[in-house]
Amino acid sequence: MATLQKRALILFAHGARDPRWAEPFKRLQEIVQSQSPELTVALAFLELMSPRLPELVPELVASGVGDVTVVPVFLGQGGHVMRDLPLIIAELKAAHPAVSFKIAGAVGEDPQVLSAMATYCLGAID
Repeated sequence: MATLQKRALILFAHGARDPRWAEPFKRLQEIVQSQSPELTVALAFLELMSPRLPELVPELVASGVGDVTVVPVFLGQGGHVMRDLPLIIAELKAAHPAVSFKIAGAVGEDPQVLSAMATYCLGAID
């Protein structure tokens, strides 16, 4: 196994049956990756789409990732972010004790994100 020195940022989304649903998340992944080429920026899903978080992390660890930050790209801290994600991360920590995991708050609760969304919404009436 590679030494665990790389950092990864995982954008964690819900998932949907329609593959088109993931397109904005893929664009976000590309934007973040282009702004931070030194990071591994990946997209993972809770359900209905691949890769799911438990599938992705072992691949990242095998490539030398030892520091993982998970950003829930959810509008709020609902049950998936408050219950499901911590359980998944606990299982991943147990399976990969040498890896550091951090969970950020839901992206939709950030004041800058909400401000950008408000600007967009107000722009819709022009």
